[in-house]
Amino acid sequence: MSEDKREHSRTPMACRIKIQHESIGELVVKTRDISDGGVFVVLEPDQVPPVGSIVTGQVQGMMVEAPVLEMEVVRTEPEGVGLKFINV
Repeated sequence: MSEDKREHSRTPMACRIKIQHESIGELVVKTRDISDGGVFVVLEPDQVPPVGSIVTGQVQGMMVEAPVLEMEVVRTEPEGVGLKFINV
């Protein structure tokens, strides 16, 4: 039986996203995958905000300016963090 408790399926997707948090400032990073509930972003270990932190994020490089979304850090991995969309 699978240990995966995810509510939403993930889709591999690489794009640039600008994230911002007081502990890391403003960074433009790449995504690894996305779902209806959140996104995984690739970060260096010293760039990872604590679990429970609220960050803002905005997809970069689109034809029109993407909305700025609030996301919560829900898990960390050596490659980055899982972010859950808030109020989407």
